[in-house]
Amino acid sequence: MKRVLSVIAICIVLAMTVSLAGCSATPEKNEETTAAVQTYAQRLQSCKEQLEAKIDFKPDVVLVLGTGLGDFADTLDVKAKIPYKDIEGWPKSTAPKHAGNLIFAEYNGLKLAVMQGRIHYYEGYSMEEVVLPLRVLHLLGADTAVITNAVGSLNPEFKVGEFVCVNDQITSFIPSPLIGENNDELGERFVGMTDAFDKEMQNTVLKLGEDKNIPVHSGVFMQVTGPQFETPAEIRMYRSLGADTVGMSTGAEVIAARHMGMKVCVINAVSNMAAGMEEDGFDQDLIEENMTHSAENFKTLINGLLDSLSK
Repeated sequence: MKRVLSVIAICIVLAMTVSLAGCSATPEKNEETTAAVQTYAQRLQSCKEQLEAKIDFKPDVVLVLGTGLGDFADTLDVKAKIPYKDIEGWPKSTAPKHAGNLIFAEYNGLKLAVMQGRIHYYEGYSMEEVVLPLRVLHLLGADTAVITNAVGSLNPEFKVGEFVCVNDQITSFIPSPLIGENNDELGERFVGMTDAFDKEMQNTVLKLGEDKNIPVHSGVFMQVTGPQFETPAEIRMYRSLGADTVGMSTGAEVIAARHMGMKVCVINAVSNMAAGMEEDGFDQDLIEENMTHSAENFKTLINGLLDSLSK
């Protein structure tokens, strides 16, 4: 009998030990998570301080230039050009035709922070890293984000060389950049995305297209991870979900911008018809060639939008 009671006692002690170990594991995990948030916050602050040491400049607007659109920066009154590689902690752009420069410039008195090339999830970065540049530039003072990208068209009415001012987006197929413990200094835990895109800027771009005889549509954008292009079956699925255009960036940036309370405008430049939309195939070289042909119209739209923001 004593032996039985001893065995029972040992089992009880072991059970209590396991239970206590389990209880102590949760705080340790939370501490690790909190440390990760602090590390990210410290990285943001470090990048901000490095930029402040290089130039005394408080941007009003962040302009993100997508594939084939980077040359627009050369038309601005450039105050400083800082390669991403010269900013410790800033992710480096490895995508083709993305110069990887942060440019501080002025346009009609408007102060711009221009990302000449962006960071993509498919380059191997976490979504937190993908949106780090936008977060740093917001901390520097920018409250508006004008984001551009090259996209494939899922809508037969949206042709190569035309533009789409995004009125909504689908990001259900990518990780959210807000996953993890929230940094309250950047924004609230839960972010409404119903009115993610600023209607005034949308109307400005659409009116510019009408006045300048540049085809500009209004539509829904979908971000996927890439780097592979989509299959015809995937494109049929995306069309059924209501997407008009598809690309490998931008959606996560919009989420981060809205998390920080920034006003957002996204302009898609249609570089190709998506897989299965045309008999002829496409490749990256063709996309870049098509974007070159769109450069002048793109410049007209961006200049007009910046004009409206500078008033």
